[in-house]
Amino acid sequence: MDRITRMQYREREVLLVDASDCSAAELTAVINEVPQHVTREPLASVLILGDFSRAVFTKDNVEHLKIAAVFDKPYVRKAAWVLTENLDKTLYESIRAFSGRDLPFFATREEALEYLVRAD
Repeated sequence: MDRITRMQYREREVLLVDASDCSAAELTAVINEVPQHVTREPLASVLILGDFSRAVFTKDNVEHLKIAAVFDKPYVRKAAWVLTENLDKTLYESIRAFSGRDLPFFATREEALEYLVRAD
């Protein structure tokens, strides 16, 4: 199953990173693959939805996530995450601070998608 796909939502293209239910090792692999997809696009153009529902976060894969978030920042127009209380608040804040990105999170994909397509 390909965990990184493009989808249409309300006539907008969204890059879906489906990391739901990933083990720690699977999550690291998905995170490491994201920049390859994002950096192919024009600067400030990508709408990205990261669904991390029930994924297993560790300090190690959070470090990978920090690096990926910094690396692809210039290409991302807007990002949203789906989390299910599986990422410690301190680790989440460390990702936001390190990357300098706004990373709002939502309980469902639908809520995250609505945020992404809303005019900025």
